[in-house]
Amino acid sequence: MDTGQGATVDPITVQILRNRIGSLMDEMHHHFFRSGYSTIVRESRDFSCVILDARGRLLVTPPMFFHATAYRYLVARVLELYGAEGLADGDVFICNHPYEGQMPHVPDMGVVMPVFDGDALVAFAGSIAHKADIGGTVPGSTWGQAQEIFQEGIVFPPVRLYRAGTYCRDIERTIRANSRHAETTLGDLRGQVAACGIGRDRLRQICGEYGADRLKAALTAMVEAAGAEFRAALRRLPDGEGEAEAFLDSDGIDYTKPVRLHVQVTVRDGRVSFDFTGCADQGRGPVNIREALVEVCCFQVLIGLIDPNLPYSDAARDAVEIVLREGSVVHPRAPAPCSSYMKTCMTVIDMLFEAMAPIVPGRAAAFSGGSGGGLTVDWHDGPRKVTNNQYEIYGSAYGGSAAGDGCSGTTVHLSNIYVTPIEIVETEFPCRVTRFELIPGSGGDGKHRGGLAMRREYALLQPAMVVFRGDRATQPSRGVAGGGPGRPSRFVVNPGRPDEREMPITTRVELDAGTTMLIEAAGGGGYGDPGERTAAARAADLREGYVAKG
Repeated sequence: MDTGQGATVDPITVQILRNRIGSLMDEMHHHFFRSGYSTIVRESRDFSCVILDARGRLLVTPPMFFHATAYRYLVARVLELYGAEGLADGDVFICNHPYEGQMPHVPDMGVVMPVFDGDALVAFAGSIAHKADIGGTVPGSTWGQAQEIFQEGIVFPPVRLYRAGTYCRDIERTIRANSRHAETTLGDLRGQVAACGIGRDRLRQICGEYGADRLKAALTAMVEAAGAEFRAALRRLPDGEGEAEAFLDSDGIDYTKPVRLHVQVTVRDGRVSFDFTGCADQGRGPVNIREALVEVCCFQVLIGLIDPNLPYSDAARDAVEIVLREGSVVHPRAPAPCSSYMKTCMTVIDMLFEAMAPIVPGRAAAFSGGSGGGLTVDWHDGPRKVTNNQYEIYGSAYGGSAAGDGCSGTTVHLSNIYVTPIEIVETEFPCRVTRFELIPGSGGDGKHRGGLAMRREYALLQPAMVVFRGDRATQPSRGVAGGGPGRPSRFVVNPGRPDEREMPITTRVELDAGTTMLIEAAGGGGYGDPGERTAAARAADLREGYVAKG
């Protein structure tokens, strides 16, 4: 295989190196996970580690797929600012800027490290990870009522954390001056850098075995081969058109105004066009998403519909057109806030599945329960000293599909994030988890039932400020093909007591010790006519507790 780089590489070598790089990424993930300071890293695993070619193109997709498209933009911006000739062995760049580096939101810190063999730039090692606190208006930095990115934390465009191996303490001092939990934030950042260092060192070993030219040729061949495979898969899609719209509950500021999302999909001769120009204007609140996230939503849906084992490649971009309107919720202008991006991504994906249903009817699916929500608890003074904020990410449930019932109590689509175990919550924070269960009947009825959502209830042992960012309380998960909607989400303070309060699903509230709070995610929508659900399936629903008896 001639890659046009002055070196020839055979397909067997390319596949061997692809597997070695995949194993190397697993090693990077493992060591970063094991070094995590925050529960975000060591429990939720909200991070990714990757190897990229010298142009910043992804070679093997990480488990956290929604980071996949951001790396190319980040490396492109680094090269634009510094040039390949301006990079040095031992450089490390960081960036958490949604507009300069296409990071999902300000708490997500990207790290990229150039990999050299002698004077030759061979590749990049990279990582993106959510930080416990990067400053901003509220502890945890993710505020559902933010109206500009500056309220979401200190923002770094691509800047050097290490210059030719020399640590820039000015960057550390800046983070310390802005983070409420600096040691946790810096500890996780150091873990990212170390994970990238593992990637760099292992690639240098491979260079020693194969030579830089042959390795670079193999990396290019990996990207191009995956792109060719993706384009061939797209040609298997039948020509057709589809259209769908969906709504977010609100932008987090005006609770009375849903936010419209809209897509027109066209498939012609192996090319796919996604037109999002009908989406609402950018929100005042943080529901806006950047282009990289729109792209990854589209590729996620295409992979899910065609072949879940299909490798993603930046080389497939020429066969997929994504049309966005600047100033819209899916293509905002700076400094529009972005911290609640995940609820928007999940709704975009559900909408895309609905739009693609006429084209690929055998893979049609109802709406999932969405992001499930994000919880931040800033514990105030009390008998127990807390050195970090409590940050948890919830799952919801998949919708029913043409193939079967939706899965229950899980993160959906892009996320692949873990819920924090009860034992960790109660060990590290002054609260008790008094309920953690699936909600009977929360999945939409249908020929194939929507998955059940989870509920989690906490008893607070000390006063705290609570920030919750959820969705699908007023716009429940939609069923398709005659299926029923899923149960809406809820956030309730002191449930079942005289002072019970039903809170907005996106809110910030101060709570006293002795308060209880209940979080319920949204259930998945149902698929198909409920009258077509078999008697055996109905009996199993009752037996397994998926629906309440009586």
